[in-house]
Amino acid sequence: MMDKFKQFENQQYLNLETFRKNRQGIKTPVWFVRDENTLLVWTQAGSGKVKRIRRDGLIRVTPSDAAGAPLGEWVNAYASADDSTETIQFTERLMRKKYGLLFNMFRGLGKIRGAKNAILKIEMM
Repeated sequence: MMDKFKQFENQQYLNLETFRKNRQGIKTPVWFVRDENTLLVWTQAGSGKVKRIRRDGLIRVTPSDAAGAPLGEWVNAYASADDSTETIQFTERLMRKKYGLLFNMFRGLGKIRGAKNAILKIEMM
């Protein structure tokens, strides 16, 4: 199982592919952190990817650049959305550690806009 995470080591972005009801894939580059056997993604609670994952948690992921260009192999995975305070605070600490000032600025803008956040928990299949 651990080898499935190897390609994500030392990467800044992953490309997350979620699927519409008609199975059309929607790809989105996102920041992520790893917590043991799970990848965690910070996002807005009402975003399309959260809605698609709540309906169908089957996704694909690959490490990518900021524009979403794949830097590795696509991996089938399962995602769930969690908007609990504990999970958001835990992920926020990991994101700050990995992304530093950039995450603090990103987080600050979200707070100003009153954004509600959710964490996507990604488990490899």
